[in-house]
Parts: sequence; C-alpha cells; structure tokens
Amino acid sequence: MAGKRYSRQRELIYEAVLGSKEHPTAEMVYQWLKPANPNLSLGTVYRNLNLLAQEGVLIRMPFPVERYDADIQPHSHFRCKGCGKVFDLTVRYDPGIDDQAAQEAGGFQIDSHDLIFTGLCPECQNGTDI
Repeated sequence: MAGKRYSRQRELIYEAVLGSKEHPTAEMVYQWLKPANPNLSLGTVYRNLNLLAQEGVLIRMPFPVERYDADIQPHSHFRCKGCGKVFDLTVRYDPGIDDQAAQEAGGFQIDSHDLIFTGLCPECQNGTDI
C-alpha cells in the first residue's frame, strides 16, 4: 500500500476494501473489521478511508452513501435501484468523451469522467433481492 504514514489500522482498512468487490461503505468496513479489532471505531474507519482516498489508493464514490473502490483504473459502475449494490462494469473507458465534453464546455480542462449506470440487477429483476 502506498501511503505517507503507516498505520496497522489503515492497512487493515485498505486490505478490507481491496479484498471486496462490493464497493463498501465505511459502515460495511467497520462491521467487517470490528469483531477482530474491538478497539476500532467507526470514526477511525472514516478518517482512514478519507486519507487513503486523498493519497490516491482508493476512489471515493459519491453515491447516496459514499462507497470506496480499490480499483483505481478508470472503469464504469452499475448501481442497482432495487438493492443499492454497486457493481463494476467492463464497459471500455473512452477518453474521447473527455475531449468531446471539453469542446462543448468551452474552456474547461477535463481530465476524466465517471460513468455510472443505474437500473435493476438480475436478482432484483427476479424479485430475489428485494
């Protein structure tokens, strides 16, 4: 893990996000780690997630409840309106969208974009996760 200051708790928090495909919330990370780390506080989880995002090793995802992603390569996401889960999509990142937006925006420097699709996941379509 790249970072300015090593902390055992920060390493545990980073590893929890890195080992998950769920794009967890701070609360999820806290619940996963608390049983084996009774001195861990939810505030510590939030602080460390924010530090890791500032250091560029996590992405902070501004959904209705912030989520975090350890895959920092540009990629798209799908958010289910039924269950609220977030999934990675293999839709190719298109830097041409950045160029098109910069031209249309008139003077903005655009470095990247986030593409988030919404709808219902297969479980919610089948009524198995509602």
